[in-house]
Amino acid sequence: MASIKSLFKDTAIYGVSSIVGRFLNWCLVPMYTYLFAAQEYGIVTNIYAYVALALVILTYGMETGFFRFANHDRWKDPGEVYSTALISLGVSSMLFIVAGCVLSPEMARWLDCGAHPSFIWMMVITVGVDAYTSLPFAYLRYKKRPMRFATLKLVNIGLNIGLNLFFILLCPWLQRVAPAVIDWFYDPSFGIGYIFLANLISSLVVLMLLLPEISGASYRFNGRLWKEMIIYSYPILILGIAGIMNQTLDKILYPMLIPDRAEAMAGLGVYGANYKIAIVMVMFTQAFRFAYEPFIFAQNKEAAPGDKNASYRQAMNWFVAFGLVIFLGVMFYLPVLRYFISPRYFEGLKVVPIIMMAELFAGIFFNLSLWYKLSDRTIWGTWFSLMGLGVTVLLNVLFVPHFGYMACAWAALGCYGFMMVASWAVGNRKYPIGYDLKLLGLYFLAAMLLWGASMLMTVGNNWIDFPLRALLLALFGGCVLFLNRIPALRTR
Repeated sequence: MASIKSLFKDTAIYGVSSIVGRFLNWCLVPMYTYLFAAQEYGIVTNIYAYVALALVILTYGMETGFFRFANHDRWKDPGEVYSTALISLGVSSMLFIVAGCVLSPEMARWLDCGAHPSFIWMMVITVGVDAYTSLPFAYLRYKKRPMRFATLKLVNIGLNIGLNLFFILLCPWLQRVAPAVIDWFYDPSFGIGYIFLANLISSLVVLMLLLPEISGASYRFNGRLWKEMIIYSYPILILGIAGIMNQTLDKILYPMLIPDRAEAMAGLGVYGANYKIAIVMVMFTQAFRFAYEPFIFAQNKEAAPGDKNASYRQAMNWFVAFGLVIFLGVMFYLPVLRYFISPRYFEGLKVVPIIMMAELFAGIFFNLSLWYKLSDRTIWGTWFSLMGLGVTVLLNVLFVPHFGYMACAWAALGCYGFMMVASWAVGNRKYPIGYDLKLLGLYFLAAMLLWGASMLMTVGNNWIDFPLRALLLALFGGCVLFLNRIPALRTR
């Protein structure tokens, strides 16, 4: 039980950078949707989909590989593991930056921003820097320094937000009242490019702040160790590519599946803006992930077999319970939360519950992934993600031309639901944990019944509806605590 408390303590600290940081970034969405047309926001959504894919490729599973080999009995020096991985990421990131900058004009034309190739090279440099700094951040997690981790993440996010506000809000105002102050550097036609510039500057600042972790490495490159790390990590790379494509492929494919390019970008903008409302679930799962991955490797090394399985079950139970609280909270108060985006984008609100549940399934799949990571069978994660990717591609290609971005949302739910069930089914045979399926099923049933009750009890007056929904949310919390006390629902 002490280990579970430690896990959730670290989750709370990492959550400061993940949940609060993503929330602050989320608060930029209304500014983007009110000031930029849906077609412009569609370009931003499209570019960031490619960025997410590139970032996974450039880290090629080295974070998980580092945790595995730093805790491995065969490698007694974690510093050598760290420096080997850091050198590897440094070389690959630099090659990517050079190649991306050279090809930026062609890439800009492909991504509908041919007049501004600088959009592309700014994001290429940002991705290269972020890929490289992912390992120093992983090292902070390994050294159990969540406060420094959270501080640096918040500096990155705070600077990014501040620069967005400066370029997109303050500079246009200064141009009206005192143009001489900013005319030497500010160009109104640059538009959404200032989103990318803010991202680049904040990433470079964080790189400089991480210099103690970078310069403090011993810089010994062990070729044999590197080969073993690559062999261990390449299935995680394929898993990561398939996983991120499951998240972003709809935003990449959508403009290709809608004949009218302008209509496609506008629809993508609406979908991307409403997807941001559902990002609350991603904030929670990301914070949990930062603490859970080092936790499972440490538990596997230190705890007795029965104790570690009990800890894994408890972690799953509480993850699902908190995830459903977040789902209900967003759905209960969507009439207010929807104003985080411009009313011009309200037509896409119907995707929010589907995406929220899809992201919860993705989080459960991550929890289930411990069995193949601990047993060095990471290839299974690759198969699950590739099969999920097949579901994503099939559903998008078949239904997007007919149903638009709603098909993207249902494809995400189908993909993560399939991966979750497949991972549990195989893991239950090869590395049984004995999850409390009855208990988890009752959590879901209670949440869905209360969501349905909230819709039936809606009278259209927020002064009545919102207090009733607060009571329903409290009732779900009471249900979780009550069900958790029933021994018959838990595996012993």
